Amino acid sequence: MKRLFPAALALVVLLAGCAGPLQSGTADASGDGSTISVSATGTASAEADLAVVSLGVEVTADGAADAREAVARDVTSVRSALADAGVPDANVTTTSFGIAPVYDYLDGERELRGYRAVHSLAVETAPANAGSVVDVAVGAGATTVDGVQFTLSDERRAELRSTALDRAMGAARTDADGIATAADLSVTGVTHATTGAEFGPFPVARFEDAAAGSETTFQPAPVTVTATVDVTYAAA
Repeated sequence: MKRLFPAALALVVLLAGCAGPLQSGTADASGDGSTISVSATGTASAEADLAVVSLGVEVTADGAADAREAVARDVTSVRSALADAGVPDANVTTTSFGIAPVYDYLDGERELRGYRAVHSLAVETAPANAGSVVDVAVGAGATTVDGVQFTLSDERRAELRSTALDRAMGAARTDADGIATAADLSVTGVTHATTGAEFGPFPVARFEDAAAGSETTFQPAPVTVTATVDVTYAAA
């Protein structure tokens, strides 16, 4: 005879792959049968296979037209240098552009000093080439380097996402089996399953600003993709 049992809550920390996912589960009994609901997390890590270098050119001139012309000239120089270094033009995209007046404030009065034009670019490259992209761009006229993001290509991220989901589902089933055993039940199948949004923190890279005449180098950490699942199991 099936025994009905009061609602129970279990919190279990299990190891899945290289990470320690957090799972929570509840067991419920009703006239329609017993169910166990579990939330679990799985992770998968890999070395970054894509670097995005954010850089830009900033120019100040007496007039807006002069500022626009100067920044266009310098950006063309940066693009040309990157192309000569083997970076496809399609991998260099504009992220922002603007021209704005620049004022000096003295004794409560505002005086126009000129116009500032800013053209920001994102450069996609292999992680091993990120340092050389920075050096080439700065040497060709880039005035700002806003950061380097080490991440994953769409294909590699999809692979890790699949692995993380597999680990999350495995952790969820382990948790559900544990709850069922404690309640003197057995898991008989899945009645409902959903997954949450992917969470993939960008890795921290160690930056080595070498001495004059040396190259810029980075040492990125692995990228981790995290997937969560909410699963409801039937139990008897």
